[in-house]
Amino acid sequence: MSHLHIKSEIRILGIDDSALIDQKITIIGAFFRGGLWLDGVLSSKITRDGMDATHVIISMIKSSKHYGQIRALILDGITYAGFNPVDIVAIYQETKLPVIVYMRKYPDFKKIKLALNHFSDGNERYKIIEKAGIVSPICVNESSPEIFIQRTGISLNDAKDIIQLTSTRGNVPEPLRVAHLIATGIVCGESRGKS
Repeated sequence: MSHLHIKSEIRILGIDDSALIDQKITIIGAFFRGGLWLDGVLSSKITRDGMDATHVIISMIKSSKHYGQIRALILDGITYAGFNPVDIVAIYQETKLPVIVYMRKYPDFKKIKLALNHFSDGNERYKIIEKAGIVSPICVNESSPEIFIQRTGISLNDAKDIIQLTSTRGNVPEPLRVAHLIATGIVCGESRGKS
């Protein structure tokens, strides 16, 4: 785990998914300088309740012209497109980029495990979720409620610094907030939620 030199314009990629409308769900990557400048947008598609999110995210990152500049990833939760789990350890190993998973609430692992019973490969999916490791509470600032993160390839302090640096308009890091707005705007015709 390397220590990151966190400058105000550190390049961060935030990834979020769109509404669950079709079988193929759009995911959007918003490439930011710090929490202030949007420098690029990536998009791809993953399968609703599938097992392809990890592979698609790795491919999306590695094929991007921004790949060499990205210093960290912020993901909105550990599952995308319903229950398509993201293996953050595999992403880190393949891309050499630290991964931070952002969550507004502490995950209800019992509820998740119960929901995964409906899948024939539910145990495999749960193992991917477990791989993300310890859930740590952090505060974006003194007045904001606790949020929760998981991480790989980055120290808790560096992850906290990145979340605080990029959360310039509230409690959600700008790269995630903008990725969400773009994703829902494309799929639903208008941006909604989380902004």
